[in-house]
Amino acid sequence: MTNNNENRVVITGMGAITCLGNSVDEFWTGLKNGKSGIREISLVSPGGFPCRVSGEVRDFDTAEYMDRKESRRMARFSQFAVAAAHQAVKDSGLDLENEDLDRIGVLIGSGSGGLPETDQQAEIRVTRGVNRMSPYYIPMMLVNMAAANISHTFNLTGYTNTCVTACAASTQAIGEASEIIRRGGADVIVTGGTEAGICEIGMGGFSTMRALTTWTGDPVKASRPFDSGRDGFAPSEGSGILIMESLQHATARGAQIYAEIGGWGVSADAYHLVQPHPEGIGAAKAMQRALDSAGVSLDEIDYINAHGTSTPINDKSETIAIKRVFGEKAYNIPINSTKSMVGHSLGASGALEAIVCINSINDRIMHPTINQEEADPDCDLDYVPNVAREADLDVVMSNSFGFGGQNAALVIKRFAD
Repeated sequence: MTNNNENRVVITGMGAITCLGNSVDEFWTGLKNGKSGIREISLVSPGGFPCRVSGEVRDFDTAEYMDRKESRRMARFSQFAVAAAHQAVKDSGLDLENEDLDRIGVLIGSGSGGLPETDQQAEIRVTRGVNRMSPYYIPMMLVNMAAANISHTFNLTGYTNTCVTACAASTQAIGEASEIIRRGGADVIVTGGTEAGICEIGMGGFSTMRALTTWTGDPVKASRPFDSGRDGFAPSEGSGILIMESLQHATARGAQIYAEIGGWGVSADAYHLVQPHPEGIGAAKAMQRALDSAGVSLDEIDYINAHGTSTPINDKSETIAIKRVFGEKAYNIPINSTKSMVGHSLGASGALEAIVCINSINDRIMHPTINQEEADPDCDLDYVPNVAREADLDVVMSNSFGFGGQNAALVIKRFAD
């Protein structure tokens, strides 16, 4: 990867809908203060599910972003994505009336699309018959419809695609978007991820897999990445959207620049349907490929935002993977898990964590990994326990690992002319 201006990709806008607040500022402020957005589950009745907590988006009003008729034709995951996209476009200062919309694309990651809508319409089919199902069900539930709805909302007619690689989806979407821009396929791409899968069928599926936490105490303590008491992830939802541009385009319009995409890497475990490789082999390959893509050395990584799901297997294997890549240097790199405070928003998590990385660089602070109460000998790195930490950060890494052994990693850099 060369480093000339024509080949550089920068971030100029951000938007977020999360369980910690419906803006980037609320999200980031909550994280810096070690605040958890995990509460008792309310989107479904907790009866019958061993998991009683979730990271739900609250106080979300679609009227702030779209008219009521339009919102009723969108699944919840699309609503989140369109809302976050509105925020990101506004934040970027893009004047769409004076842009070539054929040169602006959309690339969104999501794992399950309109899962609650599938749950709802399946019940209608059984109880009331197929003729009572919504005519909008299919265009609501399709995973590509978040990208389609963003394109339609802003009349963006350039390159459009969707990454559906489970929990790695939005990290891979950001990486893929950078490649589209680098090869000249677009000047700007609206990218990131979205997820809204908290429903009975989703909760039931994850519960029978024993992937979810069964914590029965204070909900804010349910997500415990890298702690010896971790027992599963807290399901969550939300959306993170980034505006990414070629440096040439961003500079020409005088845009603010938050950070630069250094490089990215993907890999497959080729090991198991849902479990990561116990030795972290695939995850390590994605991280090494991201380093190689960015052209940075092991010594240059100042901080890692971990996948850190709070599941017994993931946190151990990710720790092993980091050691596999960085060797003894792993013990000197601060690592944190955003999911300790917002739970696991599946396909949206990587985009939200990219936003965290960008803000960490610019604010020179790493949020804590909360609920670090009892050390796990298998997780013996520096996870920034319980208290935020100031640090000069120039080059950071973000990890996302999904079901099916889908791995993705990003390297994000402080922007310098």
